[in-house]
Amino acid sequence: MLKMWTQLGSLMASAMFIYAMFMRLLPPPLQAHVKKYTHKFTKLVYPYIRITFHEFTGERLMRSEAYTAIQTYLSENSSQKAARLKAEMVKVKDTHTPLILSIDDNEEIMEEFQGVKIWWSSHKITPKTNTFSAYPDEKRYYKLTFHKRYRSLIIEAYLKHVLEEAKTIEMKNRQLKLYTNSKTRWSHVALDHPARFETLAMKPNKKEEVINDLVKFKSGKSYYAKIGKAWKRGYLLYGPPGTGKSSMIAAMANFMNYDVYDLELTAVKDNSELRKLLINTSSKSIIVIEDIDCSLDLTGQRKKKKEGKGSKRGIDEDNSDDEKGIKVTLSGLLNVIDGIWSACGGERIIVFTTNFVEKLDPALIRRGRMDKHIELSYCCYEAFKLLSKNYLDIESHNLFPKIDKLLEETKMTPADVAENLMPKSLNEDVDTCLHNLIQALEMSKEDAEKKQSNVQATE
Repeated sequence: MLKMWTQLGSLMASAMFIYAMFMRLLPPPLQAHVKKYTHKFTKLVYPYIRITFHEFTGERLMRSEAYTAIQTYLSENSSQKAARLKAEMVKVKDTHTPLILSIDDNEEIMEEFQGVKIWWSSHKITPKTNTFSAYPDEKRYYKLTFHKRYRSLIIEAYLKHVLEEAKTIEMKNRQLKLYTNSKTRWSHVALDHPARFETLAMKPNKKEEVINDLVKFKSGKSYYAKIGKAWKRGYLLYGPPGTGKSSMIAAMANFMNYDVYDLELTAVKDNSELRKLLINTSSKSIIVIEDIDCSLDLTGQRKKKKEGKGSKRGIDEDNSDDEKGIKVTLSGLLNVIDGIWSACGGERIIVFTTNFVEKLDPALIRRGRMDKHIELSYCCYEAFKLLSKNYLDIESHNLFPKIDKLLEETKMTPADVAENLMPKSLNEDVDTCLHNLIQALEMSKEDAEKKQSNVQATE
């Protein structure tokens, strides 16, 4: 038997060598005909079907959801089967820190589904020539191989099983991520910001309004489809520095269980790169542009340049940006957040923050783009009581009335109030911290009165 198999292997190797030499001698037209019949013969001899799942779809614009689901599924089911694995530490809320394993590149595993053997393999191809691309040079894909007699079972039942299992695994290992951009690529770290709506210092009625709006949005998939709008919602957070805009974003992410994409516009070369970045954000995400009035020259009213020597009539500020080397334009930003491209994906929240809302172009923040405008202002008495509970574990004190009166008479941000309430040493108790706050409020009040007096004197 061993001799027979040895002879068969030798015969097949010889046949392959002769076939290769024969194909090299044939002219191209005849090669095509021979390959056609060879392919038919191979299909008769080789009884397996292969399905390929590439990492990117649509000319590498979007990451394939099927690829991501298979990656999640195999990471859960490959650790006991694969010889080569990749490991990643992932912190999951309220549990220990697990080690997530997935099959390494160019590795293969076998599993059974309803008694049928199935082979999964992971592949990475790196081109020999270095061509310019906004994406990594290598191409990754998964290959599924199975016997052709089980085509219906695999396509109709097994692949559905893989996708459903992937959703379950993803929810179990859900970890919020904070993404940042470099050209057209996103990189991420774990989002462990502790901010919650319960600890957010703002007026209770305004906080309740935001929570209700988020709950309505999260359950609104069918409603948005019915009215013919992309499933997205825009929030404009505005107010002085230190009023809690970044904490509000973190609280929204923790409440919704959404990832955060911190979009740095100054790192984006042009509108094309901006589109690619926005397309490659996942659903269930919050896309943030902080301090949008400082990000780029997007704050003008799109006024035309004055006519004069060397100027052309009708040139707008987008062209002046181009002269400065800035190619991301206001129209390009509007298109990706509210134009046709905004419909590529769903369940996304877009958040702009600014300290100077009056500087922003009305077209950027109109209703329908920034659906909800939330002013985060100076600390009020309700916010102070929440901060005192968070920082000092007290809900009432005989100094509260005095602090209430001072908060009405002066302007202090929640960040400054929190800093004064935070004990700086083991010797500082509740009374000391509250007196520190009173002193800071009185000094702020005096400074404000002096400035007002100086202004009146100059007038």
